[in-house]
Amino acid sequence: MMAFLNNVTCVISHGPPPMVFLNFRGDELRYNFVSHLTGAFERYGINVFVDNYEQRGKDLKNLFEKIHDSRIALAIFSTRYTESSWCMDELVKMEKLVDQGKLRVIPIFYKVEAEDVRKPKGDSEFGKNFWRLAEDSSGDQIKKWKEALECIPNKMGLSLREKSSEADFVKEIVKAVQRVIAAIRLEEDQKDWPYLFQEEQVLI
Repeated sequence: MMAFLNNVTCVISHGPPPMVFLNFRGDELRYNFVSHLTGAFERYGINVFVDNYEQRGKDLKNLFEKIHDSRIALAIFSTRYTESSWCMDELVKMEKLVDQGKLRVIPIFYKVEAEDVRKPKGDSEFGKNFWRLAEDSSGDQIKKWKEALECIPNKMGLSLREKSSEADFVKEIVKAVQRVIAAIRLEEDQKDWPYLFQEEQVLI
């Protein structure tokens, strides 16, 4: 007797690549390290957002929307990072999305110590800049900044020491981001598995 059984073959259809948001401070990074990093991302087909791609004059709300649209963010901590309230407010937004499971953050320690970032003190350049910024800020704002600085640097990150190769460091970051993208894709595939089937008839 002839019968037919339904066999299923999974058909995976990925959407656009996850966006990577870069959070950093300073033109010396923008036109050197960050430009090399974004160039490497683009060569490997990684969708990256840097705020200098936006039109001038837009407010922080627009950057918050970009963070919300991203699946991955790089928090690039340098000695000048804490000069900027915008950088710090972006970091607070990133922490909220991490807590909600909507964003993965890779901390990048660019010639700063992770401990100085977690606990900014007056004996480091990072800490001095933080407390200078805090002088003109509200107590609630400072509390949120400190919580974000304690949370994000505790994630698995990458460090560049003085006199280390930036070219090798860029390659290391690209590989780390590729691993996170692969993990995100795997999660998406597993979540969509019950809905993505194509029937094949097998003759018995």
